[in-house]
Amino acid sequence: MKDSTRKVMLVGDGAVGSSFAFSLLQHTRLDELIVVDINEDRAKGDVLDLKDILPDMDPTKLHTGSYSDASDCDVVVITAGIPRKPGETRLQLVNKNVKILDSIVTPVVKSGFNGVFVVSSNPVDILTAITQRLSGFPKNRVIGTGTSLDTDRLKVVLAEELAVSTQAVDTMVLGEHGDTSFPNFDEATVNGQRLAALPQMTQEHLADIEQKVRARGGEIINLKGATYYGVARNLARIVQAILEDSNIVLPVSAPMRGEYGLNDMYIGAPAVINASGIAKVIETPLSDEEMQKMQKSAEQLSQVLYSAN
Repeated sequence: MKDSTRKVMLVGDGAVGSSFAFSLLQHTRLDELIVVDINEDRAKGDVLDLKDILPDMDPTKLHTGSYSDASDCDVVVITAGIPRKPGETRLQLVNKNVKILDSIVTPVVKSGFNGVFVVSSNPVDILTAITQRLSGFPKNRVIGTGTSLDTDRLKVVLAEELAVSTQAVDTMVLGEHGDTSFPNFDEATVNGQRLAALPQMTQEHLADIEQKVRARGGEIINLKGATYYGVARNLARIVQAILEDSNIVLPVSAPMRGEYGLNDMYIGAPAVINASGIAKVIETPLSDEEMQKMQKSAEQLSQVLYSAN
């Protein structure tokens, strides 16, 4: 990554993209943000709208652009794609969004871009893997938002159930960002205590919490048509970690090189994020049952990934 400037390109200026830009500008020093969208008028309008917050920010150049402008960017964020409809799974989106992804990644790479791709388009684990294949980039320089959003939802639900701060909850959701994701309840803690040791956390209660977390995205979509604040904030956290070389750990779509017995795929797992992209994938301890769930999730993703090629 360049030392002199911090330059980011956002591709896809829908609800997720615009929310991401708003969050990034509020939390990260940025020299330049380029917004690219098939709807050029929307992108121009959003840039003008975002400029209204600049008096409270560090100086930042905001403008629309084209893929050729990615040549000296540090990060290209991809949120473009067809959103999930009510009742539709993330995995059903794959064939619709692969063509869109190709139309973005190919010209960005052709521009000379040599930074990090960050993907949030769904199904995110599969589209992250396809972004890596289309770009030919080293796997550490392609990241998906993965289960970062699912993890935040789990922390919110647990905090509400236990009447504690979300910051008191230490847990993650792993696997596919979708129907086969699973919480690592066996390793979770609340205020330093093992979650499983709390008397009210029966297996039935934990199963109910897991179902609430898994259904949260669909519930929001049914009520308001889309989800975007949570994933946008996680996108901003990932990009901030890259720009600031933070070495923070987040559950993202990470490339497997033997971790959890998996290879040649991206799946939700904790990883260290810094200027290089994914510096390290962390193989967190899993119980036998959780390991089986990880394997099941990986099998689901593999089937769809190979059918999309």
